[in-house]
Parts: sequence; C-alpha cells; structure tokens
Amino acid sequence: MDIQFQHDPAAADDLALIGRAADGDLAAFEALMRRHNQPLYRAARSILRDEAEAEDAVQEAWWKAYGHLQDFRAEARPATWLTRIAINEALMRRRRNKSRENLIQSAYQVPHEQDAMPMHDPDTAAPATAGPDQQAWRAELRRRLEQRIDELPDLYRTVFMLRAVEDMPAAEVAVVLGLPEATVRVRFMRARRLLQEALRPDFDPRAAGAFSFAGDRCDRIVSGVLARARAAAH
Repeated sequence: MDIQFQHDPAAADDLALIGRAADGDLAAFEALMRRHNQPLYRAARSILRDEAEAEDAVQEAWWKAYGHLQDFRAEARPATWLTRIAINEALMRRRRNKSRENLIQSAYQVPHEQDAMPMHDPDTAAPATAGPDQQAWRAELRRRLEQRIDELPDLYRTVFMLRAVEDMPAAEVAVVLGLPEATVRVRFMRARRLLQEALRPDFDPRAAGAFSFAGDRCDRIVSGVLARARAAAH
C-alpha cells in the first residue's frame, strides 16, 4: 500500500474497495458510491446550482470513474480523485448549458435591441418545512444559507463547499481544482467574509446540513450507475 495512506484508514478502505470493484465486484463499487455520493453531489451542485443537473453529473462521473478503476494509481487520495472527476463533469455540463443558452438567446434576440432577454437560473429554493417551531426555524436557517452560498461568485462557491461544508483540507482542494494552495485559502476566507456579511452574526456558516443528500437521491444515482455497469458486463 502507498505510504501516504498507511495512517488514513478511510482512504485505505477506499483503495480496497477500488481494487475489488476493478475486479468486477459491483457490491464493492456500490459501497464506494454510497460513501462518497454526498460530497460529490455537493461539489457538483456548487458549480451547477441545480439539483437535477448535479445529480445527473454525479451519476455520469461515477460511470466514468467505473471505467477507469484499473487506471487508479493512488497518486492522490481516492476521495480527491473522485471529486475531481465530478467537478470536471459539472464544469463540462455548465459550459454546454451556457452554450445552449447563448444559442437560444441569440435566436430570440430582437434586431437592433442592445440587450438580449436575460436567462435566469431555475428557482431552486427549498420547499417549506412543516413541523415544530424549532424544526421550521432550523430549516429556514439552512434554506437561507443555501441561498447565500448559491449567490457566491463562481470564484468562491466551490472552494467554500469543499472546505467548509465537506471539510476537505486546503491542500486537497488545491489538487482538485488545480489551484495554488494559497489561492484556495484566500478564496475561502473571502467566501466566509461574504457569507458573514449576508447572514446573521450568530449563524455559523459551517453548517453540515446545507445541501443535505437525501437517501432517495443517493439510491437513484447508485441504481443508475449499477444498471449501466451490469448492462456493460453482458
């Protein structure tokens, strides 16, 4: 085993799952997916700002990872490798969506009009939560935080999600995003400052409940990828 993982049981376990999955063990691959689905989804959503798009991106990222399990050489932690695949997929989808929007916008642009009709993201506000007052209050705080994170500039949003919500070390975020570690630290501090200015002083922006990953969503991603894997095996 690579020495960098000797003192990291979770990473070592991931390596074992990757090895078994690479040999065709779909149960091992399912375990790997369920372990990392939430952080991959959060990373993708921070880029796409759309739940359905992020879910599709993560499913496609897992399929791509499945096709390259044999190529994984443990040069980075498995979690870092998987997150990078998800981020690349999300970035590709965002570029594709932007190109499609530009095409639609151009088609409907009125001649001699200086500005085309602006294209807006779909409303992704969380639905109202029923229940006791305390539960409703917590749900409102979570909703407000998610909204403020979505409003962060692209430059800061993914850095904040990986550092604050997923608690990924700055060095790993730098690897995942292809940035200098110092840049990651500066962007994270600026993101926190922007959020602190927007939220109440007593509200902690390090809320692990933000962008919660429901069991149904996890099941859909796992089922979709496993179905493709089983079909490819026949």
